[in-house]
Amino acid sequence: MKIRVYYEDTDCGGIVYHSNYLKFCERARSELFFGKGKMPYNQALGFVVKNIKADFIKSAKLGDELWVKTSLLELKKVQLTLKQEIFREEEKIFSMEVRLGFIDFERGKPCEMTQEFLEVLECKK
Repeated sequence: MKIRVYYEDTDCGGIVYHSNYLKFCERARSELFFGKGKMPYNQALGFVVKNIKADFIKSAKLGDELWVKTSLLELKKVQLTLKQEIFREEEKIFSMEVRLGFIDFERGKPCEMTQEFLEVLECKK
């Protein structure tokens, strides 16, 4: 997913504020669903972030054009782990692993991922 860095994404020095890298990755995860005409949740089920390991390699700056690459590292019944990397041209500037749990919102408990969600993520059950 392509992202342009705007003034609102930066601090007073024109450098992207650290939490915005997480937002860029969240947008890319949502785009996986939106690009297929789906939502990343339904009324009863969806993903929640369980764990993030982030590596801030270099700073992005105002006006930069960034690319977010997302790949599946691990798939289990009720959770998955994704690797998300942000590039400026060919240079990697940020990398993170994010573990997402799949939960039943009404019960507030983990549940097995449905085929509907697995298809969007291009996973086989």
